[in-house]
Amino acid sequence: MDWQAWFTVGIVALVFYGLIRELAPPDVLMVGGALLVGLAGIITPHELFRGLTNEGMLTVAALFIVAAGMRETGVLDIIGSRILGKVKKERGALLRLFPPVVGMSAFLNNTPIVAMLMPVVTDWCRKHRISPSRLLMPLSYLAILGGTCTLIGTSTNLIVNGMMIDRDMHPMRLFELGYVGLPYAIVGIVYLLYVGRRLLPDRKDLLEQLGESSREYLVDMLIQPECRLIGQQVEEAGLRHLPGLFLIEITRDNQIIAPVRPDEILQVGDRLTFTGVVSTIVDLERIPGLIPAVDESYETHAAQRRGRQLCEAVISPTSPLIGKNIREANFRALYNAAVVAVHRGGERLKGRIGDIVLRSGDTLLLQTTVNFNRAHRNNPDFYLVSSVEESRPVRHDRATLSAIFLVLLIVLMTLSTSDILPWPLVLVAFLTAGLMVATRCISASAARQSVNWQVLLTIVAALALGKALEKTGAAESIANMIAAPTETLGPTAALAVIYLIAQISSSVVGNNAAAVLVFPIAISIAAGFQVDPRPFAMAVAFAASASFASPIAYQTNLMVYGPGGYQFMDFLKMGLPLNLILCAVATILIPMIWPF
Repeated sequence: MDWQAWFTVGIVALVFYGLIRELAPPDVLMVGGALLVGLAGIITPHELFRGLTNEGMLTVAALFIVAAGMRETGVLDIIGSRILGKVKKERGALLRLFPPVVGMSAFLNNTPIVAMLMPVVTDWCRKHRISPSRLLMPLSYLAILGGTCTLIGTSTNLIVNGMMIDRDMHPMRLFELGYVGLPYAIVGIVYLLYVGRRLLPDRKDLLEQLGESSREYLVDMLIQPECRLIGQQVEEAGLRHLPGLFLIEITRDNQIIAPVRPDEILQVGDRLTFTGVVSTIVDLERIPGLIPAVDESYETHAAQRRGRQLCEAVISPTSPLIGKNIREANFRALYNAAVVAVHRGGERLKGRIGDIVLRSGDTLLLQTTVNFNRAHRNNPDFYLVSSVEESRPVRHDRATLSAIFLVLLIVLMTLSTSDILPWPLVLVAFLTAGLMVATRCISASAARQSVNWQVLLTIVAALALGKALEKTGAAESIANMIAAPTETLGPTAALAVIYLIAQISSSVVGNNAAAVLVFPIAISIAAGFQVDPRPFAMAVAFAASASFASPIAYQTNLMVYGPGGYQFMDFLKMGLPLNLILCAVATILIPMIWPF
Protein backbone atom coordinates (compact mmCIF):
# COMPACT_ATOMS: atom_id res chain seq x y z
CA MET A 1 0.00 0.00 0.00
CA ASP A 2 1.22 3.56 -0.75
CA TRP A 3 1.16 6.49 1.69
CA GLN A 4 -2.38 7.46 0.70
CA ALA A 5 -3.68 4.01 1.59
CA TRP A 6 -1.85 4.02 4.93
CA PHE A 7 -3.07 7.56 5.63
CA THR A 8 -6.67 6.51 4.95
CA VAL A 9 -6.36 3.41 7.13
CA GLY A 10 -4.87 5.56 9.90
CA ILE A 11 -7.72 8.07 9.71
CA VAL A 12 -10.32 5.27 9.81
CA ALA A 13 -8.52 3.74 12.82
CA LEU A 14 -8.55 7.10 14.61
CA VAL A 15 -12.27 7.46 13.89
CA PHE A 16 -12.89 3.98 15.32
CA TYR A 17 -10.86 4.85 18.42
CA GLY A 18 -12.79 8.07 18.93
CA LEU A 19 -16.09 6.25 18.61
CA ILE A 20 -15.06 3.56 21.10
CA ARG A 21 -13.87 6.14 23.64
CA GLU A 22 -16.83 8.45 22.93
CA LEU A 23 -14.43 11.37 22.40
CA ALA A 24 -17.03 13.19 20.28
CA PRO A 25 -20.44 12.49 18.67
CA PRO A 26 -20.32 9.99 15.77
CA ASP A 27 -21.24 12.57 13.13
CA VAL A 28 -18.43 14.90 14.26
CA LEU A 29 -15.83 12.13 14.17
CA MET A 30 -16.96 10.76 10.82
CA VAL A 31 -17.20 14.18 9.17
CA GLY A 32 -13.80 15.11 10.59
CA GLY A 33 -12.23 11.94 9.20
CA ALA A 34 -13.83 12.49 5.77
CA LEU A 35 -12.60 16.09 5.66
CA LEU A 36 -9.04 15.00 6.47
CA VAL A 37 -8.89 12.53 3.58
CA GLY A 38 -10.42 15.20 1.38
CA LEU A 39 -7.86 17.83 2.43
CA ALA A 40 -5.09 15.30 1.77
CA GLY A 41 -6.28 15.11 -1.83
CA ILE A 42 -7.14 11.41 -1.57
CA ILE A 43 -10.72 12.01 -2.67
CA THR A 44 -12.11 14.92 -4.69
CA PRO A 45 -14.69 17.38 -3.33
CA HIS A 46 -17.26 15.67 -5.57
CA GLU A 47 -16.43 12.29 -4.01
CA LEU A 48 -16.42 13.83 -0.53
CA PHE A 49 -19.97 15.15 -0.83
CA ARG A 50 -21.36 12.56 -3.22
CA GLY A 51 -23.17 10.89 -0.32
CA LEU A 52 -25.57 13.85 -0.22
CA THR A 53 -27.13 12.50 -3.42
CA ASN A 54 -27.03 8.85 -2.42
CA GLU A 55 -30.50 7.38 -2.97
CA GLY A 56 -30.34 5.28 0.18
CA MET A 57 -29.50 8.26 2.38
CA LEU A 58 -32.25 10.41 0.83
CA THR A 59 -34.79 7.60 1.24
CA VAL A 60 -33.91 7.39 4.94
CA ALA A 61 -34.53 11.14 5.28
CA ALA A 62 -38.01 10.84 3.73
CA LEU A 63 -38.95 7.85 5.89
CA PHE A 64 -38.13 9.86 9.03
CA ILE A 65 -40.98 12.18 8.02
CA VAL A 66 -43.38 9.32 7.25
CA ALA A 67 -42.76 7.71 10.65
CA ALA A 68 -43.21 11.07 12.41
CA GLY A 69 -46.52 11.54 10.60
CA MET A 70 -47.68 8.19 11.92
CA ARG A 71 -46.90 9.32 15.45
CA GLU A 72 -48.47 12.77 15.01
CA THR A 73 -51.78 11.25 13.93
CA GLY A 74 -51.80 8.69 16.73
CA VAL A 75 -51.78 5.64 14.45
CA LEU A 76 -48.71 4.16 16.15
CA ASP A 77 -50.18 4.87 19.59
CA ILE A 78 -53.43 3.10 18.72
CA ILE A 79 -51.55 0.05 17.47
CA GLY A 80 -49.28 -0.01 20.52
CA SER A 81 -52.03 0.28 23.11
CA ARG A 82 -53.80 -2.80 21.72
CA ILE A 83 -50.79 -5.10 21.41
CA LEU A 84 -50.58 -6.63 24.89
CA GLY A 85 -54.32 -6.92 25.47
CA LYS A 86 -55.20 -8.98 28.56
CA VAL A 87 -52.07 -11.15 28.67
CA LYS A 88 -50.74 -11.57 32.23
CA LYS A 89 -47.51 -13.56 31.93
CA GLU A 90 -44.08 -12.42 30.78
CA ARG A 91 -43.82 -15.23 28.23
CA GLY A 92 -47.26 -14.39 26.86
CA ALA A 93 -46.35 -10.71 26.59
CA LEU A 94 -43.25 -11.60 24.57
CA LEU A 95 -45.34 -13.73 22.21
CA ARG A 96 -47.89 -10.92 21.81
CA LEU A 97 -45.11 -8.41 21.03
CA PHE A 98 -43.50 -10.62 18.39
CA PRO A 99 -45.93 -10.32 15.42
CA PRO A 100 -46.76 -6.58 15.59
CA VAL A 101 -43.26 -5.36 16.46
CA VAL A 102 -41.58 -7.45 13.76
CA GLY A 103 -44.36 -6.57 11.32
CA MET A 104 -44.26 -2.81 11.92
CA SER A 105 -40.46 -2.71 11.99
CA ALA A 106 -40.40 -4.31 8.55
CA PHE A 107 -42.06 -1.19 7.08
CA LEU A 108 -41.28 1.65 9.50
CA ASN A 109 -38.16 3.03 11.12
CA ASN A 110 -37.41 1.13 14.32
CA THR A 111 -36.81 4.19 16.50
CA PRO A 112 -40.40 5.58 16.65
CA ILE A 113 -41.79 2.05 17.08
CA VAL A 114 -39.66 1.37 20.16
CA ALA A 115 -40.28 4.89 21.49
CA MET A 116 -44.03 4.34 21.10
CA LEU A 117 -44.06 0.91 22.74
CA MET A 118 -41.74 1.56 25.69
CA PRO A 119 -44.41 3.34 27.81
CA VAL A 120 -46.92 0.61 26.86
CA VAL A 121 -44.54 -2.16 27.97
CA THR A 122 -43.49 -0.27 31.12
CA ASP A 123 -47.10 0.31 32.21
CA TRP A 124 -47.96 -3.35 31.60
CA CYS A 125 -44.94 -4.48 33.64
CA ARG A 126 -45.88 -2.19 36.53
CA LYS A 127 -49.44 -3.49 36.51
CA HIS A 128 -48.36 -7.14 36.55
CA ARG A 129 -45.43 -6.74 38.96
CA ILE A 130 -42.85 -7.75 36.33
CA SER A 131 -39.53 -5.95 35.92
CA PRO A 132 -39.43 -3.95 32.65
CA SER A 133 -35.83 -5.15 32.24
CA ARG A 134 -37.39 -8.50 31.31
CA LEU A 135 -39.11 -7.04 28.24
CA LEU A 136 -37.43 -3.80 27.11
CA MET A 137 -34.31 -5.47 25.70
CA PRO A 138 -36.41 -8.10 23.86
CA LEU A 139 -38.53 -5.22 22.51
CA SER A 140 -35.43 -3.65 20.97
CA TYR A 141 -34.25 -7.01 19.61
CA LEU A 142 -37.62 -7.73 17.98
CA ALA A 143 -37.57 -4.33 16.28
CA ILE A 144 -34.08 -5.03 14.95
CA LEU A 145 -35.12 -8.47 13.68
CA GLY A 146 -38.15 -6.99 11.93
CA GLY A 147 -35.93 -4.46 10.19
CA THR A 148 -34.03 -7.27 8.44
CA CYS A 149 -37.16 -8.53 6.67
CA THR A 150 -37.60 -5.81 4.02
CA LEU A 151 -35.57 -3.24 2.14
CA ILE A 152 -37.18 -0.34 4.02
CA GLY A 153 -37.08 -2.04 7.43
CA THR A 154 -33.90 -0.27 8.50
CA SER A 155 -31.74 2.54 7.20
CA THR A 156 -28.81 0.12 6.91
CA ASN A 157 -30.56 -1.86 4.18
CA LEU A 158 -31.25 1.32 2.24
CA ILE A 159 -27.64 2.46 2.56
CA VAL A 160 -26.31 -0.89 1.32
CA ASN A 161 -28.83 -0.78 -1.53
CA GLY A 162 -27.63 2.70 -2.46
CA MET A 163 -24.02 1.49 -2.55
CA MET A 164 -25.04 -1.47 -4.72
CA ILE A 165 -26.70 0.90 -7.19
CA ASP A 166 -23.55 3.06 -7.24
CA ARG A 167 -21.62 -0.03 -8.37
CA ASP A 168 -24.15 -0.85 -11.09
CA MET A 169 -25.45 -3.88 -9.19
CA HIS A 170 -29.13 -4.78 -9.48
CA PRO A 171 -30.98 -3.05 -6.60
CA MET A 172 -32.70 -5.05 -3.87
CA ARG A 173 -36.39 -5.83 -4.21
CA LEU A 174 -38.64 -4.81 -1.33
CA PHE A 175 -39.12 -8.33 0.07
CA GLU A 176 -35.90 -9.90 -1.20
CA LEU A 177 -34.24 -9.73 2.22
CA GLY A 178 -37.17 -11.63 3.72
CA TYR A 179 -35.75 -14.96 2.55
CA VAL A 180 -33.18 -14.62 5.33
CA GLY A 181 -34.94 -11.99 7.46
CA LEU A 182 -37.95 -14.18 8.29
CA PRO A 183 -35.76 -17.11 9.43
CA TYR A 184 -33.80 -14.53 11.45
CA ALA A 185 -36.99 -13.39 13.16
CA ILE A 186 -38.12 -16.96 13.90
CA VAL A 187 -34.72 -17.97 15.26
CA GLY A 188 -34.63 -14.76 17.29
CA ILE A 189 -38.01 -15.32 18.97
CA VAL A 190 -37.12 -18.95 19.75
CA TYR A 191 -33.86 -17.76 21.29
CA LEU A 192 -35.64 -15.09 23.36
CA LEU A 193 -38.24 -17.56 24.61
CA TYR A 194 -36.00 -20.47 25.54
CA VAL A 195 -32.49 -19.07 26.06
CA GLY A 196 -32.56 -15.31 26.29
CA ARG A 197 -35.14 -15.19 29.09
CA ARG A 198 -32.63 -16.99 31.33
CA LEU A 199 -29.94 -14.40 30.55
CA LEU A 200 -32.05 -11.28 31.06
CA PRO A 201 -31.49 -9.29 34.27
CA ASP A 202 -34.36 -8.86 36.70
CA ARG A 203 -34.18 -5.18 37.62
CA LYS A 204 -37.11 -3.04 38.66
CA ASP A 205 -38.14 0.04 36.75
CA LEU A 206 -37.99 3.42 38.45
CA LEU A 207 -41.67 4.07 37.77
CA GLU A 208 -42.90 1.05 39.64
CA GLN A 209 -45.20 1.77 42.58
CA LEU A 210 -45.19 -1.78 43.89
CA GLY A 211 -42.97 -1.28 46.91
CA GLU A 212 -40.24 -3.45 45.40
CA SER A 213 -36.65 -2.40 44.73
CA SER A 214 -36.46 -0.18 41.65
CA ARG A 215 -34.02 1.64 39.46
CA GLU A 216 -32.82 4.63 41.43
CA TYR A 217 -32.69 8.32 40.54
CA LEU A 218 -30.50 10.88 42.28
CA VAL A 219 -32.52 13.96 43.29
CA ASP A 220 -31.91 17.09 45.41
CA MET A 221 -34.80 18.60 47.39
CA LEU A 222 -34.71 22.07 49.01
CA ILE A 223 -36.51 23.03 52.22
CA GLN A 224 -38.29 26.37 51.77
CA PRO A 225 -39.19 28.73 54.68
CA GLU A 226 -42.83 27.59 54.65
CA CYS A 227 -42.03 23.87 54.86
CA ARG A 228 -43.69 21.99 57.69
CA LEU A 229 -40.61 19.78 58.13
CA ILE A 230 -38.53 22.60 59.62
CA GLY A 231 -37.59 21.80 63.20
CA GLN A 232 -38.47 18.11 62.88
CA GLN A 233 -36.09 15.20 63.15
CA VAL A 234 -35.47 13.17 59.98
CA GLU A 235 -37.13 10.16 61.63
CA GLU A 236 -40.30 11.96 62.73
CA ALA A 237 -40.55 13.79 59.38
CA GLY A 238 -41.08 10.39 57.78
CA LEU A 239 -38.11 10.69 55.43
CA ARG A 240 -36.71 7.31 56.50
CA HIS A 241 -39.82 5.26 55.80
CA LEU A 242 -40.84 6.23 52.29
CA PRO A 243 -40.66 3.16 49.99
CA GLY A 244 -37.78 3.05 47.54
CA LEU A 245 -36.11 6.13 49.05
CA PHE A 246 -32.76 6.69 50.77
CA LEU A 247 -31.54 10.00 52.20
CA ILE A 248 -27.85 10.15 51.25
CA GLU A 249 -26.81 13.50 52.68
CA ILE A 250 -27.85 16.97 53.78
CA THR A 251 -26.05 20.09 52.56
CA ARG A 252 -26.31 22.96 55.06
CA ASP A 253 -24.37 26.23 54.74
CA ASN A 254 -21.99 24.55 52.29
CA GLN A 255 -21.33 21.79 54.82
CA ILE A 256 -22.22 18.18 53.99
CA ILE A 257 -23.84 16.04 56.66
CA ALA A 258 -23.35 12.37 55.82
CA PRO A 259 -24.36 9.83 56.88
CA VAL A 260 -27.61 11.37 58.07
CA ARG A 261 -28.65 10.42 61.60
CA PRO A 262 -32.33 9.70 62.36
CA ASP A 263 -32.33 12.49 64.99
CA GLU A 264 -30.86 15.16 62.69
CA ILE A 265 -32.99 18.34 62.91
CA LEU A 266 -34.13 19.73 59.56
CA GLN A 267 -33.59 23.45 58.95
CA VAL A 268 -34.70 26.01 56.38
CA GLY A 269 -32.44 26.04 53.33
CA ASP A 270 -31.31 22.44 53.81
CA ARG A 271 -30.60 20.64 50.55
CA LEU A 272 -31.60 16.97 50.90
CA THR A 273 -30.02 14.50 48.48
CA PHE A 274 -32.02 11.31 47.91
CA THR A 275 -31.89 8.24 45.73
CA GLY A 276 -35.35 6.96 44.98
CA VAL A 277 -37.98 5.89 42.49
CA VAL A 278 -40.26 8.30 40.63
CA SER A 279 -43.34 7.52 42.67
CA THR A 280 -41.50 8.47 45.86
CA ILE A 281 -40.04 11.61 44.33
CA VAL A 282 -43.59 12.65 43.45
CA ASP A 283 -44.57 12.04 47.09
CA LEU A 284 -41.74 14.34 48.21
CA GLU A 285 -42.94 17.12 45.89
CA ARG A 286 -46.37 16.94 47.48
CA ILE A 287 -44.93 18.11 50.79
CA PRO A 288 -45.55 21.91 50.90
CA GLY A 289 -42.31 23.83 50.93
CA LEU A 290 -40.15 20.90 49.74
CA ILE A 291 -39.23 21.38 46.09
CA PRO A 292 -36.60 20.01 43.71
CA ALA A 293 -33.41 22.09 43.90
CA VAL A 294 -33.15 22.60 40.16
CA ASP A 295 -32.38 26.25 39.42
CA GLU A 296 -33.01 29.66 40.98
CA SER A 297 -36.23 30.42 39.15
CA TYR A 298 -37.64 27.05 40.06
CA GLU A 299 -36.66 27.37 43.71
CA THR A 300 -37.98 30.90 44.24
CA HIS A 301 -41.10 30.69 42.09
CA ALA A 302 -42.75 27.41 42.99
CA ALA A 303 -45.93 28.56 41.25
CA GLN A 304 -44.15 27.90 37.97
CA ARG A 305 -44.75 24.21 38.59
CA ARG A 306 -48.44 24.64 37.85
CA GLY A 307 -49.28 23.25 34.47
CA ARG A 308 -46.06 21.25 34.35
CA GLN A 309 -45.50 17.51 34.30
CA LEU A 310 -42.85 14.90 34.86
CA CYS A 311 -41.25 13.41 31.79
CA GLU A 312 -38.38 11.00 31.19
CA ALA A 313 -35.76 11.38 28.47
CA VAL A 314 -32.73 9.31 27.52
CA ILE A 315 -29.69 11.27 26.33
CA SER A 316 -28.78 10.32 22.76
CA PRO A 317 -25.19 9.73 21.60
CA THR A 318 -25.37 12.97 19.56
CA SER A 319 -26.62 15.20 22.38
CA PRO A 320 -24.67 18.42 23.09
CA LEU A 321 -25.32 17.74 26.80
CA ILE A 322 -22.76 14.91 26.87
CA GLY A 323 -19.65 15.83 28.84
CA LYS A 324 -21.31 18.77 30.64
CA ASN A 325 -22.58 18.85 34.18
CA ILE A 326 -26.21 19.75 34.66
CA ARG A 327 -25.41 23.18 36.06
CA GLU A 328 -23.32 24.35 33.11
CA ALA A 329 -25.54 22.66 30.50
CA ASN A 330 -28.12 25.47 30.96
CA PHE A 331 -30.88 22.90 30.42
CA ARG A 332 -33.82 25.19 31.27
CA ALA A 333 -32.77 27.83 28.75
CA LEU A 334 -32.31 25.23 26.01
CA TYR A 335 -35.46 23.15 26.53
CA ASN A 336 -37.70 25.09 28.95
CA ALA A 337 -37.46 22.11 31.29
CA ALA A 338 -35.70 21.39 34.56
CA VAL A 339 -33.67 18.29 35.40
CA VAL A 340 -35.23 16.96 38.59
CA ALA A 341 -33.29 13.69 38.81
CA VAL A 342 -30.79 11.49 36.97
CA HIS A 343 -30.38 7.73 36.60
CA ARG A 344 -27.39 5.96 35.05
CA GLY A 345 -27.38 2.24 34.24
CA GLY A 346 -26.97 0.12 37.35
CA GLU A 347 -24.94 2.78 39.22
CA ARG A 348 -25.93 4.65 42.36
CA LEU A 349 -24.90 8.21 41.58
CA LYS A 350 -23.34 10.28 44.34
CA GLY A 351 -22.90 13.98 45.05
CA ARG A 352 -25.11 16.91 44.13
CA ILE A 353 -27.26 16.58 41.05
CA GLY A 354 -25.95 19.80 39.53
CA ASP A 355 -22.42 18.37 39.51
CA ILE A 356 -23.28 15.21 37.56
CA VAL A 357 -21.47 15.08 34.21
CA LEU A 358 -23.97 13.71 31.71
CA ARG A 359 -23.26 10.68 29.51
CA SER A 360 -24.93 9.04 26.56
CA GLY A 361 -27.69 6.74 27.80
CA ASP A 362 -28.38 8.64 31.04
CA THR A 363 -32.07 8.83 31.93
CA LEU A 364 -33.29 12.28 33.02
CA LEU A 365 -36.44 12.95 35.00
CA LEU A 366 -37.64 16.34 33.81
CA GLN A 367 -40.17 18.89 35.03
CA THR A 368 -41.65 20.21 31.78
CA THR A 369 -44.48 22.21 30.30
CA VAL A 370 -47.46 20.34 28.92
CA ASN A 371 -46.23 21.06 25.40
CA PHE A 372 -42.76 19.66 25.96
CA ASN A 373 -43.46 16.27 24.38
CA ARG A 374 -44.82 17.81 21.20
CA ALA A 375 -42.00 20.35 20.91
CA HIS A 376 -39.16 17.91 21.51
CA ARG A 377 -40.53 14.50 20.52
CA ASN A 378 -38.21 14.37 17.50
CA ASN A 379 -35.31 16.29 19.04
CA PRO A 380 -32.13 14.32 18.25
CA ASP A 381 -30.58 15.45 21.58
CA PHE A 382 -32.56 12.79 23.46
CA TYR A 383 -35.33 10.21 23.19
CA LEU A 384 -38.58 10.72 25.07
CA VAL A 385 -39.54 7.45 26.71
CA SER A 386 -42.36 8.35 29.08
CA SER A 387 -45.06 10.91 28.66
CA VAL A 388 -48.49 11.99 29.85
CA GLU A 389 -50.83 11.10 27.01
CA GLU A 390 -53.23 13.98 27.68
CA SER A 391 -50.44 16.53 27.25
CA ARG A 392 -49.75 15.59 23.67
CA PRO A 393 -52.23 16.95 21.13
CA VAL A 394 -52.72 14.26 18.51
CA ARG A 395 -54.19 14.83 15.04
CA HIS A 396 -56.78 12.06 15.33
CA ASP A 397 -58.77 13.48 12.43
CA ARG A 398 -55.86 12.62 10.14
CA ALA A 399 -55.30 9.07 11.42
CA THR A 400 -57.19 7.40 8.56
CA LEU A 401 -55.26 9.42 5.98
CA SER A 402 -51.98 8.54 7.66
CA ALA A 403 -52.79 4.82 7.58
CA ILE A 404 -53.80 5.06 3.90
CA PHE A 405 -50.47 6.72 3.07
CA LEU A 406 -48.59 3.93 4.86
CA VAL A 407 -50.38 1.31 2.75
CA LEU A 408 -49.70 3.42 -0.35
CA LEU A 409 -46.00 3.57 0.53
CA ILE A 410 -45.77 -0.21 0.87
CA VAL A 411 -47.67 -0.84 -2.39
CA LEU A 412 -45.63 1.68 -4.41
CA MET A 413 -42.34 0.42 -3.00
CA THR A 414 -43.32 -3.15 -3.84
CA LEU A 415 -44.14 -2.13 -7.43
CA SER A 416 -40.96 -0.06 -7.67
CA THR A 417 -38.60 -2.78 -6.45
CA SER A 418 -40.37 -5.33 -8.70
CA ASP A 419 -39.64 -3.14 -11.77
CA ILE A 420 -43.38 -2.81 -12.44
CA LEU A 421 -43.37 0.91 -11.56
CA PRO A 422 -40.71 3.08 -13.23
CA TRP A 423 -40.35 5.35 -10.19
CA PRO A 424 -37.21 4.88 -8.08
CA LEU A 425 -37.51 4.07 -4.37
CA VAL A 426 -36.38 7.53 -3.25
CA LEU A 427 -39.12 9.21 -5.31
CA VAL A 428 -41.79 6.98 -3.74
CA ALA A 429 -40.55 7.81 -0.24
CA PHE A 430 -40.56 11.57 -0.87
CA LEU A 431 -44.00 11.37 -2.51
CA THR A 432 -45.41 9.75 0.63
CA ALA A 433 -43.66 12.23 2.92
CA GLY A 434 -44.97 15.09 0.78
CA LEU A 435 -48.53 13.77 1.00
CA MET A 436 -48.17 13.58 4.80
CA VAL A 437 -47.24 17.28 4.91
CA ALA A 438 -49.72 18.41 2.22
CA THR A 439 -52.68 16.82 4.02
CA ARG A 440 -51.50 18.14 7.42
CA CYS A 441 -50.87 14.75 8.94
CA ILE A 442 -47.71 16.48 10.11
CA SER A 443 -46.78 20.15 9.96
CA ALA A 444 -43.90 21.37 7.83
CA SER A 445 -41.93 22.44 10.91
CA ALA A 446 -42.48 19.09 12.64
CA ALA A 447 -41.45 17.31 9.43
CA ARG A 448 -38.18 19.24 9.38
CA GLN A 449 -37.56 18.45 13.05
CA SER A 450 -38.26 14.76 12.51
CA VAL A 451 -35.27 14.35 10.20
CA ASN A 452 -32.28 13.09 12.19
CA TRP A 453 -29.56 15.16 10.57
CA GLN A 454 -26.83 13.60 12.72
CA VAL A 455 -27.63 10.19 11.28
CA LEU A 456 -27.62 11.55 7.72
CA LEU A 457 -24.31 13.37 8.18
CA THR A 458 -22.78 10.21 9.62
CA ILE A 459 -23.92 8.28 6.56
CA VAL A 460 -22.55 10.87 4.12
CA ALA A 461 -19.17 10.99 5.89
CA ALA A 462 -18.97 7.20 6.16
CA LEU A 463 -19.64 6.92 2.42
CA ALA A 464 -16.74 9.28 1.79
CA LEU A 465 -14.40 7.24 3.99
CA GLY A 466 -15.55 4.07 2.26
CA LYS A 467 -14.74 5.68 -1.10
CA ALA A 468 -11.27 6.59 0.16
CA LEU A 469 -10.64 3.00 1.30
CA GLU A 470 -11.69 1.74 -2.10
CA LYS A 471 -9.88 4.38 -4.20
CA THR A 472 -6.49 4.00 -2.45
CA GLY A 473 -6.57 0.22 -2.66
CA ALA A 474 -6.69 -0.09 1.14
CA ALA A 475 -9.97 -1.98 0.98
CA GLU A 476 -8.52 -4.43 -1.53
CA SER A 477 -5.39 -4.95 0.57
CA ILE A 478 -7.42 -5.55 3.74
CA ALA A 479 -9.66 -7.88 1.76
CA ASN A 480 -6.68 -9.87 0.58
CA MET A 481 -5.40 -10.24 4.14
CA ILE A 482 -8.82 -11.44 5.28
CA ALA A 483 -9.34 -13.72 2.30
CA ALA A 484 -5.87 -15.30 2.47
CA PRO A 485 -6.66 -17.69 5.36
CA THR A 486 -9.90 -18.70 3.64
CA GLU A 487 -8.51 -19.30 0.14
CA THR A 488 -8.48 -23.05 0.58
CA LEU A 489 -11.89 -23.03 2.23
CA GLY A 490 -13.63 -21.00 -0.46
CA PRO A 491 -15.96 -17.97 -0.60
CA THR A 492 -18.38 -19.34 1.99
CA ALA A 493 -15.72 -19.12 4.70
CA ALA A 494 -14.83 -15.60 3.50
CA LEU A 495 -18.52 -14.67 3.69
CA ALA A 496 -18.63 -15.82 7.33
CA VAL A 497 -15.50 -13.77 8.10
CA ILE A 498 -16.98 -10.64 6.48
CA TYR A 499 -20.19 -11.16 8.45
CA LEU A 500 -18.26 -11.32 11.73
CA ILE A 501 -16.17 -8.24 10.86
CA ALA A 502 -19.33 -6.27 10.06
CA GLN A 503 -20.93 -7.39 13.33
CA ILE A 504 -17.90 -6.42 15.40
CA SER A 505 -17.70 -3.07 13.62
CA SER A 506 -21.39 -2.46 14.20
CA SER A 507 -20.99 -3.11 17.93
CA VAL A 508 -18.29 -0.45 18.04
CA VAL A 509 -19.32 2.28 15.59
CA GLY A 510 -23.02 1.64 14.96
CA ASN A 511 -24.91 -0.10 12.17
CA ASN A 512 -24.82 2.46 9.35
CA ALA A 513 -21.15 3.38 9.72
CA ALA A 514 -20.17 -0.29 9.89
CA ALA A 515 -22.10 -1.11 6.72
CA VAL A 516 -20.47 1.71 4.76
CA LEU A 517 -16.95 0.94 5.96
CA VAL A 518 -17.11 -2.86 5.50
CA PHE A 519 -19.00 -2.85 2.17
CA PRO A 520 -16.02 -1.97 -0.08
CA ILE A 521 -13.92 -4.63 1.68
CA ALA A 522 -16.63 -7.23 1.04
CA ILE A 523 -16.88 -6.30 -2.65
CA SER A 524 -13.10 -6.52 -3.00
CA ILE A 525 -13.09 -10.02 -1.48
CA ALA A 526 -15.80 -11.11 -3.93
CA ALA A 527 -13.68 -9.75 -6.80
CA GLY A 528 -10.68 -11.68 -5.51
CA PHE A 529 -12.64 -14.92 -5.63
CA GLN A 530 -14.14 -13.88 -8.98
CA VAL A 531 -17.67 -14.56 -7.75
CA ASP A 532 -20.92 -12.59 -7.73
CA PRO A 533 -20.59 -9.81 -5.10
CA ARG A 534 -24.33 -9.85 -4.26
CA PRO A 535 -24.15 -12.47 -1.46
CA PHE A 536 -21.31 -10.51 0.17
CA ALA A 537 -23.35 -7.29 -0.04
CA MET A 538 -26.29 -9.09 1.56
CA ALA A 539 -24.03 -10.41 4.33
CA VAL A 540 -22.95 -6.86 5.15
CA ALA A 541 -26.58 -5.69 5.25
CA PHE A 542 -27.67 -8.48 7.60
CA ALA A 543 -24.59 -8.33 9.84
CA ALA A 544 -24.73 -4.56 10.31
CA SER A 545 -28.51 -4.52 10.83
CA ALA A 546 -28.72 -7.43 13.28
CA SER A 547 -26.53 -6.06 16.10
CA PHE A 548 -27.36 -7.15 19.62
CA ALA A 549 -24.17 -7.36 21.70
CA SER A 550 -23.71 -3.68 22.53
CA PRO A 551 -25.99 -0.79 23.58
CA ILE A 552 -24.35 1.46 20.97
CA ALA A 553 -24.66 -1.08 18.16
CA TYR A 554 -28.17 0.06 17.33
CA GLN A 555 -30.28 3.11 18.17
CA THR A 556 -33.06 1.13 19.84
CA ASN A 557 -30.58 -0.64 22.14
CA LEU A 558 -29.47 2.73 23.46
CA MET A 559 -33.09 3.81 23.92
CA VAL A 560 -33.86 0.94 26.32
CA TYR A 561 -30.44 1.07 28.02
CA GLY A 562 -31.32 3.60 30.72
CA PRO A 563 -35.05 2.91 31.23
CA GLY A 564 -34.37 -0.83 31.62
CA GLY A 565 -31.64 -0.27 34.19
CA TYR A 566 -29.28 -2.29 31.98
CA GLN A 567 -25.51 -2.48 32.15
CA PHE A 568 -23.13 -2.93 29.20
CA MET A 569 -22.48 -6.56 30.12
CA ASP A 570 -26.21 -7.32 29.98
CA PHE A 571 -26.17 -6.67 26.23
CA LEU A 572 -22.97 -8.66 25.76
CA LYS A 573 -24.30 -11.63 27.72
CA MET A 574 -27.68 -11.56 25.98
CA GLY A 575 -26.68 -10.44 22.49
CA LEU A 576 -23.40 -12.23 21.74
CA PRO A 577 -24.91 -15.75 21.55
CA LEU A 578 -27.68 -14.44 19.30
CA ASN A 579 -25.10 -12.75 17.06
CA LEU A 580 -23.19 -16.02 16.66
CA ILE A 581 -26.36 -18.04 16.01
CA LEU A 582 -27.51 -15.64 13.30
CA CYS A 583 -24.03 -15.65 11.77
CA ALA A 584 -24.40 -19.41 11.30
CA VAL A 585 -27.90 -18.97 9.84
CA ALA A 586 -26.66 -16.31 7.40
CA THR A 587 -23.64 -18.37 6.35
CA ILE A 588 -25.92 -21.27 5.46
CA LEU A 589 -28.84 -19.40 3.86
CA ILE A 590 -27.19 -16.56 1.94
CA PRO A 591 -25.25 -18.79 -0.52
CA MET A 592 -28.40 -20.87 -1.04
CA ILE A 593 -30.52 -17.83 -1.94
CA TRP A 594 -27.87 -15.75 -3.72
CA PRO A 595 -25.38 -18.24 -5.19
CA PHE A 596 -21.77 -17.17 -5.68
